[in-house]
Amino acid sequence: MIVIGLTGSIGMGKSTVARMFAEEGAPAFNADDAVHALYAPGGAAVAPVEAAFPGVMKDGGIDRIALSARVVGDEAAMKRLEAIVHPLVKQSQAEFLQAARDGGADVAVLDIPLLFEGGGAKYVDKIVVVSAPADVQRARVLARPSMTAEKFEAILARQKPDAEKRAGADFIIDTSGAMDDTRAQVRAVLDALREQI
Repeated sequence: MIVIGLTGSIGMGKSTVARMFAEEGAPAFNADDAVHALYAPGGAAVAPVEAAFPGVMKDGGIDRIALSARVVGDEAAMKRLEAIVHPLVKQSQAEFLQAARDGGADVAVLDIPLLFEGGGAKYVDKIVVVSAPADVQRARVLARPSMTAEKFEAILARQKPDAEKRAGADFIIDTSGAMDDTRAQVRAVLDALREQI
């Protein structure tokens, strides 16, 4: 089974591309979805995150907005949070890959926003970077609820620049065009990889 590491900076269209891979028969693991599950009531991260950042728990789960306010822009706090959450996400990821193998998948996708920054590139077979022009990215991100220009800049500062990600990619998917164009690029990547199997 070929494991794709799917990455790209905030607002580039990673989630949409991951969904397209899944629709084309390559199951996709979404790290953000895994974190949401870990933060939900009963999730494995709730107790340790509340212990590290008292007051971020609400209705039995982690209030992501309250947590974000505590860690964005504070490198030490972010590192504390990552030390709790990353091992739990890795465990979910390993379970997903085993299930994909058991299910007979020939290609599986790991949607990992900080693939390069977190050293995850060494655990995948091929890297696909999702990209779009900076003005498109900015417009998409600032249209999100509770997003501010300052928060966007803080997130960008923690991410490797798009040009560097593109330089490290085996494949680049440009999401600035129509959805059909993006889907065609996803199919082309899968066709190329399936020829290698």
